[in-house]
Amino acid sequence: MSLVEAIILGIVQGLTEFLPVSSSGHIELVKAIQGTELEEDLLFTVFLHLATALSTVVVFRKDLVDIFKGILSFKWNEETKFAWFVLISMIPAAVVGLFLKDQIETLFDKNVLLVGSMLLVTGVLLYISDTVKRDKAESLSTGKSIIMGIVQAISILPGISRSGSTIVTGVLLGLPRTKAARFSFIMVLPLILGAAAKSLKDFMDMPAVDQASSPIFEMSIGFVVAFISGLFAIKWMIKLVEKSQLKWFAYYCFLVGSASVIYSLV
Repeated sequence: MSLVEAIILGIVQGLTEFLPVSSSGHIELVKAIQGTELEEDLLFTVFLHLATALSTVVVFRKDLVDIFKGILSFKWNEETKFAWFVLISMIPAAVVGLFLKDQIETLFDKNVLLVGSMLLVTGVLLYISDTVKRDKAESLSTGKSIIMGIVQAISILPGISRSGSTIVTGVLLGLPRTKAARFSFIMVLPLILGAAAKSLKDFMDMPAVDQASSPIFEMSIGFVVAFISGLFAIKWMIKLVEKSQLKWFAYYCFLVGSASVIYSLV
């Protein structure tokens, strides 16, 4: 992996992890265009996951501190309920990851047609979300958390935006836009850390000669780039959700999705 490739993949991961355009879909497109085999660079996968996780922690540090304080108070307060909702939302994705791992991996093979089709689906969801008007905002609940968790599990498909689909789902369920975005970004944090731990375990199981071949400098640069671009993406995304301006990303998904479908067929 060259330095340029590491920087490009870091930018792609940092931006698309949080912007509603599907990080997995864009990584697949980049791999198809560049011929980069990112799936073999397990340590770099860890770096990217940790970079995006750190971006989330930095932006929502106050929220996370309040949640931990609430949990340690051993009372059923708002922070404890929020932690419960996050835990519940993780279950669908965890189940899919455990029992459908082999089937899912077959989808990540530079399948440009699948990515393009799912980007078109993401575009439709984003466009619809901007048209939703609510007279009364509703509160987060166990049922809503499960539904958002199911949508998060479906977004494992390359091309379906995790952040976009879960935020849109929250808005359609009646949550205030900012609360839907906040929950969407925090609910994925344990899964990002879990994915990083899994990738790190796989890396440690590799032969020492393969571990030594990992380009640490390039990966470190990719980490920094992914972290900085992740910070930018989260803050920008929150503002866009507040102003109901996700339609611009819908247009982008329509454009890239259509181009990908045409490219795969031609």
